[in-house]
Amino acid sequence: MVCRIQIVQEPEGCTVHLAGRLTAADVTDLYRACGDSSGSVRIDLTDLLSLDAAGFDALQRLTKGGAELIGVAQYLRHKMGPL
Repeated sequence: MVCRIQIVQEPEGCTVHLAGRLTAADVTDLYRACGDSSGSVRIDLTDLLSLDAAGFDALQRLTKGGAELIGVAQYLRHKMGPL
């Protein structure tokens, strides 16, 4: 299964929905989706099944850059620490 990246534009920013498995092959598309938004960026992980090290690193970098993660599974929340 691949990662599906869907962008929902809102007046105050955008929400990027991730579904499936986030791998190194998807990281460039994820950065592009988050960078194309003006305003705040929320990344919805509700339908994310798994991620590799590159995907994990990308999410950490995006949150350090100001993106907000929502719908974070417990296993990932534990791994990432306080969000």
